[in-house]
Amino acid sequence: MAFERPNFGGGDEDGGGGRGGRPAGSGRTGSSGGYRTGFGVPPRRTKVLAITLVVIVLLIAAFLLFDSVYTGLLWYRSIGFAHVYRTRLATQGVLFAVFGALMAAVVGANIWLAHRFRPPLIGVSPEQQALDRYRMGLAPFLAWIAVGVSVLLGAAAGTAAAGGWRTYLMWADRVPFGTRDAQFHKDIGFYVFTLPWLRHIQGFLLAVMVFSLIAALVTHYLFGGVALTPPSGTRAAGRVVGSRATRAAQVHVSILLGLLVLVKAYAYWLDRYALTVAGSKITDGWAGPTYKSVHAVLPAKTILLAIAVLCAALLLGNAARLIAARNQPEIDRGGHPWALPALGVSLMVLASVVIGGVYPLVVQQLQVNPSQGAKEAPYIRKNIDATRAAYGLDGVEVTPYDAKTDVARDQLAADAATVTQIRIMDPSVVSATFDQKQQVRGFYTFPDDLAVDRYPVAGKQQDTVVAVRQLDLGGVPTDQRNWVNDHLKYTHGYGVVAAKGNAAQADGSPDFIEHDLPAAGPLGDYEQRVYFAPGTPGYSIVGGTAKSTPAEFDYPGDKEQHTTTYTGKGGVPVGSFLNKLLYAAKFQEPKIMLSNGVNQDSRILYDRDPKQRVQAAAPWLTVDGTTYPVVVGGRIQWVVDGYTTTDAYPYSTSSQLADVAKDSQSGGGQDPLNAGRVNYVRNAVKATVDAYDGTVTLYAWDESDPILKTWMKAFPGTVKPRSAISPDLMAHLRYPQDLFKAQRDMLGRYHVTDPQEFFGGSSFWNVPSDPTTDTGSSTGSGGSAKPQPPYYLTLQMPGQAAPAFSLTSTMVPAKRGNLAAFVAVDSDPGPDYGRLRVLELPPNTTVQGPGQIQNSFQNAFADKLNLRIGKATKVIEGNLLTLPVGGGLLYVEPIYTEPQSGQSTYPLLNSVLVAFGDKMAFEPTLQQGLDEVFAGASGATTGEAPPSGTSPPPTSGPSTSPDDRLKVAVDDAAKAQKDAAAALAKSPPDWKAFGEAQQRLQQALDAAQAIAQEQPSP
Repeated sequence: MAFERPNFGGGDEDGGGGRGGRPAGSGRTGSSGGYRTGFGVPPRRTKVLAITLVVIVLLIAAFLLFDSVYTGLLWYRSIGFAHVYRTRLATQGVLFAVFGALMAAVVGANIWLAHRFRPPLIGVSPEQQALDRYRMGLAPFLAWIAVGVSVLLGAAAGTAAAGGWRTYLMWADRVPFGTRDAQFHKDIGFYVFTLPWLRHIQGFLLAVMVFSLIAALVTHYLFGGVALTPPSGTRAAGRVVGSRATRAAQVHVSILLGLLVLVKAYAYWLDRYALTVAGSKITDGWAGPTYKSVHAVLPAKTILLAIAVLCAALLLGNAARLIAARNQPEIDRGGHPWALPALGVSLMVLASVVIGGVYPLVVQQLQVNPSQGAKEAPYIRKNIDATRAAYGLDGVEVTPYDAKTDVARDQLAADAATVTQIRIMDPSVVSATFDQKQQVRGFYTFPDDLAVDRYPVAGKQQDTVVAVRQLDLGGVPTDQRNWVNDHLKYTHGYGVVAAKGNAAQADGSPDFIEHDLPAAGPLGDYEQRVYFAPGTPGYSIVGGTAKSTPAEFDYPGDKEQHTTTYTGKGGVPVGSFLNKLLYAAKFQEPKIMLSNGVNQDSRILYDRDPKQRVQAAAPWLTVDGTTYPVVVGGRIQWVVDGYTTTDAYPYSTSSQLADVAKDSQSGGGQDPLNAGRVNYVRNAVKATVDAYDGTVTLYAWDESDPILKTWMKAFPGTVKPRSAISPDLMAHLRYPQDLFKAQRDMLGRYHVTDPQEFFGGSSFWNVPSDPTTDTGSSTGSGGSAKPQPPYYLTLQMPGQAAPAFSLTSTMVPAKRGNLAAFVAVDSDPGPDYGRLRVLELPPNTTVQGPGQIQNSFQNAFADKLNLRIGKATKVIEGNLLTLPVGGGLLYVEPIYTEPQSGQSTYPLLNSVLVAFGDKMAFEPTLQQGLDEVFAGASGATTGEAPPSGTSPPPTSGPSTSPDDRLKVAVDDAAKAQKDAAAALAKSPPDWKAFGEAQQRLQQALDAAQAIAQEQPSP
């Protein structure tokens, strides 16, 4: 539609309102041309100054932008993923340009139209006369202001669009799921890939219409097209006497309002599909369309869509009527062109309240609530099916398990393979012990939570506790902290340390299989330098020649320190002047340019956390919060699990992945990266990061996942096939913890598959709180207690052919403390990998849950524990493990002790708590505890080595009286306690002697207790 100025009605019939038509002597022209001359030109000096300032700002911004973009390209090139960076930048650039240009063009066009069809200032109101001086002041800058506003809004819109590059690529490269939703019968891919992009378009169109309307109204108001008070005068001003807007302004606003309402109609159409993932307070605990949604909200959205289209037609028709009636003054005298549009808008507002709000509420109250369980049953069924499929729970194997509580000799004989691998080294406790035993220097450290893995030792598969000796600059003496040492000298960690998970040395310290520095043990020869690891300092500059660069510290020797020069391919070359300049600006450190330690052979290593590197290489992944090291192919590799997720899977209940991943051992940077609300998750990718050169490798793990296929189309060549995983690496892969945590959280509700039972909620389970850190509740559901973490164990579930490395957890009934179920997922790569097995206990079971067991332990053995350790020692409760053996559930908890005073203290294994049914034991070793519980002989042998340096307790015999034997036991206990104190008094303490003395003390106390029980009661 073209506006013809002379005939439009926006000014005088002779065009006086168009381009300066004004009575002579009006006094509204000036040397600058005034606002009546159109868009003016600023004075020369002001223009030069403005241009100079703009050029300076643009140059600084351009350099910073170039610095960010180019160093980013260099970094991506260093890990072999430059094509990912280029694709992302290109996509963002195109989206920014297209959407930014559209926003700027539309808003700018509406500003120009509003100014182009401004009325003449004849018969203006006092209100408009008051604005005249502002118009005069702005006149020289009108073009700049109009362009500036348009460009600013365009930049904002372009930036928002560029932020949606993932949404665009998922839509552009989408692949079908091959499964249809239960409501609209569309492929799931429509909701996951297409609907988010349509929502993005709808949001952009809404913003364009709103900003265009605001810009048009402001421009019309500034130039007299719209007034807050009606002006006096005649129709010569282009408006009806008493009207607040000219006909041109009314046409313009009417068209914009019509388009805005059309966008709202488009939103109503999309809202219908959004119901598939909607939740509500009424349906707390599950998601998707309900009875109310299908029978009230969905029809309401359709009706509102029709009303919005009708209202838009009325508004656009009103604009056409005004244009057609531009030469009919009778309309000006008595017509009301806004009557029908106003009625339509009022109808739409009323309908949105009544049809969109009141009607669904009435349906809920009168039809659903009186028989909600029956009404919602079909929709609950759809939600159960969809949620189980979305979280990978549709293949869960549930086995009724009537756990035994009675004990007998040799009861564990059939579970000997499981009992042998029971882990008594808690990876969340022994980190401090690793530090003291294997740290070697203060600038090395181990993570707070160590990894659990398995390695062949002496021809057998051995569960191990593994850690990498990482660099910690906080351990460098303060007087040695400077830029050279921090960034050029101390650059890397060194070696792997591993200990048996099922054994301890005589003093309670870990039984190391890989130890010392350089490391020695069954892991063989491998590159031990660790330049890339969690917690590594911000950046290091390495690889320069020894003549010009301070040698990197490698590891301490007996007589002198060993040094090295990095020869790997990791990092970015930083020898050129340009790269030095860019990185000096990036890290705000001029020494990068000035230091002679940075030369043509230097490389800068940064962003060295494996999770961050994987997240950067595959920004479409949600990265698991835990990484773990493996030694394969002569290198240390960090393994990172990556998930494909969405929150748009129809009918599936969503969860906050970062929240469900939290437990008593998480925190300190262990939350998943890029995590948010999800209702679909797959462990689609296994990634590795080389600890020496930082190489990132992505392997497709769930090759059937449609989201992974989509991203592989968007970034071809990024992900290697699963077949490319080497057998050595495959042997160390495991089921990821965060995925299991999300699954067990959903399994607490979605193990119930009957809709009526699900609606009642009485059969739901909870993850118990960790009883070793929570003393406030034994139900596993109270207070602010954190959930018990899952544990990696080698065990054989009922029905399994052989023991398997598994990730395990217990479940308790809601608001109760007894055990409800035991859950395990196979973690050994193979045919059964990822198979979830659930042992469901009867509802009336008497098997105690973790909190109850912990409470029983404390009540039964508190006095004995205090007597054994004394007041100067701190007790640390290790992980409370649960194992399905002997036809029941076995609980095992290692107890560690640590002196409360002195330097360089660390925890040592002191005793082991064991429980089965109502039988409990508190013994120095796991083997003794099992034998004590199972009638003197468990029938299985643990992986522990027998304590050295200990003698058996005194036994009864014909030559010794009870009094003599008691005296011997007391003397032995006194001597052992004295020896323990002497061991602690040494500097440094002799922890081996202390542990042996503790063992002898326990033996003597046990003997004394046995002798006392032989005496008849008085």
